[in-house]
Amino acid sequence: MSENQELANFLQTYFNKYYRDKCYPGLIFEQGKRTMLQINVPAHELPTLLQAKPSTNNDPDSGKNRPEVKGHAEEIKEYILGRVENDQPWLVGTLTANVDPEKIEIINLGRGFCLVIIPRSVKLDITDGQHRKRAIHELIEGPQAELIGNNDFPITIVLEKDFRQCQTDFRDMALTKALDKSLLLSFGEFEGRVGISKILIDQFPMFQDKTEKIKASASAKKKLIYTTNNLVRFISLTFTNNADDDLKSFSVENSAKLLIDCLSLFFNQCAETSYIFNNNINDLTVEDVYHFRDNCILGTSVGLEVLGRLLYLTYNRSSHVFDLTKVEQLTKIKWTRDNNLWHGNIVMLDTNATNSTKKYKMIIGSGAIRLAINLVQRELEWL
Repeated sequence: MSENQELANFLQTYFNKYYRDKCYPGLIFEQGKRTMLQINVPAHELPTLLQAKPSTNNDPDSGKNRPEVKGHAEEIKEYILGRVENDQPWLVGTLTANVDPEKIEIINLGRGFCLVIIPRSVKLDITDGQHRKRAIHELIEGPQAELIGNNDFPITIVLEKDFRQCQTDFRDMALTKALDKSLLLSFGEFEGRVGISKILIDQFPMFQDKTEKIKASASAKKKLIYTTNNLVRFISLTFTNNADDDLKSFSVENSAKLLIDCLSLFFNQCAETSYIFNNNINDLTVEDVYHFRDNCILGTSVGLEVLGRLLYLTYNRSSHVFDLTKVEQLTKIKWTRDNNLWHGNIVMLDTNATNSTKKYKMIIGSGAIRLAINLVQRELEWL
């Protein structure tokens, strides 16, 4: 008899003994003066094994973790379904739960291996992952259960019965810094607006080496002007007038080429952008970048949004072309902050400014942007 067969027979003895309970092979380890277990659980067992205890009624002490965030579980469901239905890889992170160690049985097999026996009447309290659990729960109990029914989900179990320590564990796990939107987008699938933005960042002179792809804001000291998040919103606005449209139905390569042709005309002929457009990052100075960002509204996220919404007015969705005559008209506008066209909408004079070169403040707001676009249309007689 092989060693593997001997081990299988040995484990089968326990599985037979505890067949009325949940029995999982696991790993046992120590971290931060805590004993923890790692198990993998079939999808269909999660709804009955785990329970969430979120706080309610403005009372943090009423639960072990934060109140449920409306819509978050639905977002996770949509993510899973979208990937599964398109035969793409997907991943949800390890769930974390706690349990009173006296309520379960651990059979230590040595070298960190163990069997974890959880009676049917015992539920694990979720410390982190309540929205993931709800999403999986709803999928398993819904008509699309077969899509994830053969998947397993990892759970880290903290052996802890003290309620306040469980709350502290949730707080400690929540201290992880959230990823900036630009980094999340940079790691996104090469499709839709994310794919288009990657091509523009790699190939288009106005954005190439001038875009922050990781952090939430662009550093002028590093000669960066835009962020990936700025660009994907701009691209969505240009094609759909909706900053949140992911453009999943758009061809990445064709749309990127179409947009590059359009933007090449605009940024090359626009007096305020031609210098930045026609010089690579090595030829530009930090002062050049500062001057552009401080004086030209197209060096700001607000200005880029205005441009995107105006370009949408030149775009024919049925034929998938831009009206280049109208695009050329847009280049004739003065895109600097001192242009009265922008005053009272997206630009405001800062009367308290100590630096005379920075006396104009950009205004972020849908009303201000809408007003600016209407004024441009009147200026160009598009209305």
